[in-house]
Amino acid sequence: MPRRPATALATSGEVLRLIRTGEASTRADIGRVTGLSRPAVSLRVTELLDRRLVVEDSEGPSTGGRPPTRLVFNASGGVVLVASLGASRAQIAVCDLAGTVLARTGLPVDVEEGPDVVLPLVMQTWSELLGDRPLSAVRGVGMGVPATVEFAAGRTESARIMAGWTGVAVPPIIAARFPAPVFLDNDVNVIAIGEHREIYAGEADDLLFIKISTRIGSGVIAGGEILRGALGAAGEIGHIPVRDGGGVLCRCGNIDCVDSVASGTAILRDLRARGHDVKNLADVVALVRAGDAETMTVVRNAARMLGEVVASAVNLLNPAVVVLGGDVAETFQPMVSGVREVVHRRSTALATRNLRIERSRLGPGAGIIGCAHMVLDHILSPDAIDSLL
Repeated sequence: MPRRPATALATSGEVLRLIRTGEASTRADIGRVTGLSRPAVSLRVTELLDRRLVVEDSEGPSTGGRPPTRLVFNASGGVVLVASLGASRAQIAVCDLAGTVLARTGLPVDVEEGPDVVLPLVMQTWSELLGDRPLSAVRGVGMGVPATVEFAAGRTESARIMAGWTGVAVPPIIAARFPAPVFLDNDVNVIAIGEHREIYAGEADDLLFIKISTRIGSGVIAGGEILRGALGAAGEIGHIPVRDGGGVLCRCGNIDCVDSVASGTAILRDLRARGHDVKNLADVVALVRAGDAETMTVVRNAARMLGEVVASAVNLLNPAVVVLGGDVAETFQPMVSGVREVVHRRSTALATRNLRIERSRLGPGAGIIGCAHMVLDHILSPDAIDSLL
């Protein structure tokens, strides 16, 4: 194990990082990796033990003599509260400090009712899922919402979409009930983080996640990290206009955004305009399975328009994998096949040479997993731990 300069890894936060990643599992390992003296190692380890961030395992591997005590990250040393909100449904959970879900539920919500209605419902659900755990066990909170989010400020910035949320700083509202760091991001960003960390980490560091549901949005993983842009507005693929959209007015105020012509809402609207009595996506699935020609035409047309937008994104970003998720992608294979066909036809040969276009493997669970990782990346960072200690 290589020795590093003591000045580079001198803090307790960096020692915790070494233990979490498995780079060091004993006091001797820490000394060898960091170059810290025995007393310095002992001081940092004691701080981590006192905060219940690390626990001692009975025995470590021995090279002769008494086996050294192993140091193990204490995933049960606290919990994080997470919620992934969609336009009409929320996934809410309590996770440990490794991101493992301890308790979870899903419930219908209408985000258009605004934060005064939705946030109390989410917070009450967290309280119920916490059970007998004390508030002091909560180390952080993370939430994804279907709106543009100025990440650094934790503020929603949707002028016309989710108007009741516009300019609302969510973290102080939640922190008043759960006194811990609170992080807010766009719903598709947290889904992209979850899908990448659980499925593609170490395999594909450049990923484009497209959510096709009531609305359409995207999250971009570049170099293994979520790409938020200067203020948090990156990934708003749903509001890129398409050609031959028919002049449909989008909720954002523009015309023929892909969200307004290819989302689940748009598919239902177009089928109703053709005389079909469809109340939800399940009704559309039944028509697809029955081989209804008009329904297949509507779905394929939506896939074509979405595929053209995704093709442009592939040319711009050159991801290794495009993941399609959300109700529509998970329900309609013709949508996935149609997007794949258009992307390979319209994107450059180099951008598509090794490109994979796949359906989400995590489904609705991606959002809460992504929220957990978003929180843990911040609260367990070396700087955050050093500030805590």
